[in-house]
Amino acid sequence: MDTSPRVAARSVRPPASLRVGLAVVGWFSLVSALVGFVLGVFLGGAGVPLQWLDGTPFDSFVWPGLVLGVIVGGSQALAVVAQHRRLRVAWGLHAAAGLVMMIWIFVEIALMLVWSPLQGVYFATGLVQTVLAVLALGAWPVPFLARDLPGDADGADG
Repeated sequence: MDTSPRVAARSVRPPASLRVGLAVVGWFSLVSALVGFVLGVFLGGAGVPLQWLDGTPFDSFVWPGLVLGVIVGGSQALAVVAQHRRLRVAWGLHAAAGLVMMIWIFVEIALMLVWSPLQGVYFATGLVQTVLAVLALGAWPVPFLARDLPGDADGADG
């Protein structure tokens, strides 16, 4: 059995705070995407003015609702299920799902040229999910503010 630090680091579970934070953000985003799917596909946008789609390739909220439910919601579902099943890929899936959420909001604003505070909330949610996932993947120097000293083992000075 290989007990090198590299193998040991990969098998370390992220702290409970990161796991809980990712579960909460993932479930929130999943439920929100599914609600948006239902509102867009079955309820015609549920009060969102159809004029917001002027200048976009869409004449109704059906296709945006499908994309929201299948792509955004699907990526969140994969991340939440992988985390529930304790699969190592969960943290990478959470990072991807957060990026998908941010891209969705960016494209939504770019196409509709309309901004609402709710879009800011969902963009921030995607950002938080991505950051937490990257931290869960181990991208946190220990100690946090440590500096490399000249002549360290990697051979790079300065």
